[in-house]
Amino acid sequence: MKTTPVTPADIARSVIAVPPLARDADLRLNRAANLAIIKYLEAAGIRSLMYGGNAVFFNVSIGEYAEILDFLAESVGPDTWLLPSAGPDFGKLRDQVPILKERPFPSVMVLPVTGPSVPTGVARGIRLFAEALGKSVVLYVKDDRTLTPELIGKLVEDGLVVSVKYAVVREDPIEDDFLRALLDRVDRSIVASGMGERPAVVHMREFGLPSFTSGSVCIAPRASLRLLSLLKQKDYEAAEKVRQAFLPLEDLRDEINPVRVLHDAVAAVGIADTGPMLPAMDNLEPADRERVAEAAQALYAYDLSVCRAAA
Repeated sequence: MKTTPVTPADIARSVIAVPPLARDADLRLNRAANLAIIKYLEAAGIRSLMYGGNAVFFNVSIGEYAEILDFLAESVGPDTWLLPSAGPDFGKLRDQVPILKERPFPSVMVLPVTGPSVPTGVARGIRLFAEALGKSVVLYVKDDRTLTPELIGKLVEDGLVVSVKYAVVREDPIEDDFLRALLDRVDRSIVASGMGERPAVVHMREFGLPSFTSGSVCIAPRASLRLLSLLKQKDYEAAEKVRQAFLPLEDLRDEINPVRVLHDAVAAVGIADTGPMLPAMDNLEPADRERVAEAAQALYAYDLSVCRAAA
């Protein structure tokens, strides 16, 4: 596992995979299944793994937090950047500080606040967490109300935030005044597009973001890396063709639920048995599972075609 400080080069070097976390029938950590997901991604060339929303880290108990962190750290390769999550509430952040301080993760992502909040209060909580941890954190920006660009900029300026996962959904991603205001205050080299392949072309072409996070990369890692490579080469026409292959599964993620769909999609193509989801989430209903399996298998087949073409 990479233990050196996070740099812009780390953000740009790989698609940042956001995998599900597999569980067994008793909702315990399924080590074999999670290891299979990690090895599948690493074998394709993925070197950044973020365990956050898709892994339902919102609901991970303090009692199993250390076990999960240690397992993940032991499972990844020596040059893989492993980014666990903390929070989302301040009470949980405080309880997680001593667990995280004992482990050599170069950073941790603060999950978006889900309860009552005001921007200044959220920023103060992130500040207190990062100061107590003694490390700068990754900020997950999921809406344009919880924090302001000014508050984010100040956290970056003070060395408390090392990167931003930008995941504010727009009907047209090019129409985003909040992102433009944010990039006026922080270096774009530390801001990753945070919503998968759908807005990746616009975010990298129009806003100059260096990389993107992805859940569907867990199905098609070679294709997702191919998309990143084409975007860095500024071959936007070819990149758009690759992006289109992801949209049927991404459409189902948007329609049903992005976390539930990805969780069952990884199992549907045989990468790993992801098992049941933690409450208050749940696995897909049979009719939805069938549609997701069809889309996931098509994307998986496309990924194999990318692999054969590269060979």
